[in-house]
Amino acid sequence: MIKNTTRQTASSLLAAVGLSVLSLAAIPANASPPGAAPDAIVESVPVYTRSMEIDGTTIYYREAGTDRQDTDEPVIVLLHGFPTSSHMFRDFIPKLADEYRVIAPDYPGYGLSDAPPAEDFEYTFDNIAGMMEELLDRLGAEQWVLYLQDYGAPVGFRLATEHPDRVAGLIVQNGNAYEEGLPDSFWGPWRDYWKNPNDQKAIKYLGGLLTLEATKWQFTHGTRIPDAISPDNWLVVQPLLDRPGNVFVQLELAYDYGSNPPRYPQWQTYLREHQPPTIITWGRHDEIFPASGALPYLRDLPNAELHLLDTGHFALDEDGDLIAALVRRWLEREVVGQNNITSTHASTDVRE
Repeated sequence: MIKNTTRQTASSLLAAVGLSVLSLAAIPANASPPGAAPDAIVESVPVYTRSMEIDGTTIYYREAGTDRQDTDEPVIVLLHGFPTSSHMFRDFIPKLADEYRVIAPDYPGYGLSDAPPAEDFEYTFDNIAGMMEELLDRLGAEQWVLYLQDYGAPVGFRLATEHPDRVAGLIVQNGNAYEEGLPDSFWGPWRDYWKNPNDQKAIKYLGGLLTLEATKWQFTHGTRIPDAISPDNWLVVQPLLDRPGNVFVQLELAYDYGSNPPRYPQWQTYLREHQPPTIITWGRHDEIFPASGALPYLRDLPNAELHLLDTGHFALDEDGDLIAALVRRWLEREVVGQNNITSTHASTDVRE
């Protein structure tokens, strides 16, 4: 198991900065046009909500497709971002589970999982990654395709660098691993806080990101049709953020986010050396993780498939059908069928 490293205290959570980036989309020749639904209706598969106690903390997870899994195929592991949980994958899971086993956990402090007080629990990405590894081990998930979104990226890259032999592929969706993806125009207050966790200006700013207004903004900003984004998102997330003591939980983990940029060179080395099959489906209007953080992946993964989509931070809410169709084709071609099909090099195309 990945071991805990340092106990850190303090603050943060996400917000915004505008950055104009050319809209690109690497669409396979046989892919549906932008916005199109999958070619066929997917059979309904039940999605189960289960739990497991790990080191005294109850971790909930969604699971589907357990009876469909081929023993030679990897498990799709969906790693959520802030401030949501496996709830962000509620509609995405059935789109894959007719053919694959899918597991989507809630981190401690998120979703249905326990949220111990900050003084009683080590809210670090090292600790969370270790718990996710333990969960997957107990569930018998030997090989993984990791879906990395937001906070899911530092969790997933810790798993990948610790166990590169277990990673069959990466699905990257607004999950950062490059300094270009952390422009100072947004991340400046975060960096101030990482340097000084008593910086009251940074604390006030970061605490403001826990409000209902900020939560709703994360789900709607950068989308084509904000009114079409379901209010269920923030109506589920905000009461959990508002739990007594949760502000300290979130500030502590946000402070520990400062441990991630120093690891970027290690993560990039992993990508260059191991060349995991990778598809990138990135909401290009995201002001938290702008598209400038998506493009550098191609430096280290020249065979990656890149899609910059005309949406925001939580791309699944607006382009879930398209992402599912792209991911299913990619899985069949690059992961399940990788022994029979030559990898397709990344290509780009303009999407408005």
